[in-house]
Amino acid sequence: MNRLLILPVLLLTLLVGNPASSADFQKGLDAYNRGDYATALREFTPLAEQGVARAQYNLGVMYDHGYGVPQNYKTAVKWYTLAAEQGLADAQYNLGLMYDEGLGDPQDYVRAHMWWNIAASSGNKVASENRDIVAERMTLSQIGTAQQLSQECVKKNYKGCLAISAAQAHLCP
Repeated sequence: MNRLLILPVLLLTLLVGNPASSADFQKGLDAYNRGDYATALREFTPLAEQGVARAQYNLGVMYDHGYGVPQNYKTAVKWYTLAAEQGLADAQYNLGLMYDEGLGDPQDYVRAHMWWNIAASSGNKVASENRDIVAERMTLSQIGTAQQLSQECVKKNYKGCLAISAAQAHLCP
């Protein structure tokens, strides 16, 4: 799986989002790029708590890799999920990675497929490739379940997708 996309994607998040928070976000991004993770954390955290998806995603990256914080996959999944529920494809992609690798939650190919399918529908080609790779490790029933969960998740505007998939957990390897 290609985890090398994280830094370029982090940089690209600057190009979209809420203009009202862009000054603080920019300060956090500049600090992150300098390796000043303490400042980045101070800038991103209040924005993330206010619901800014890009800040939530960036906190997910920081906890995922232990940049300025103790590495904590569960916390990374929390922040990625909040951003993914707002439709941020990069967060949806990273959730696919987390579930594929069993980081933060038990390994779950159905959830990985589901999130990569959703991210792929937003045009993320790597998500599409990863979805197809994980499908090779799944049964046809699991693939069908993942596709159904993806559709339900999109219909619910990405809210509560983990609750939907948890109900299907008995189908996971």
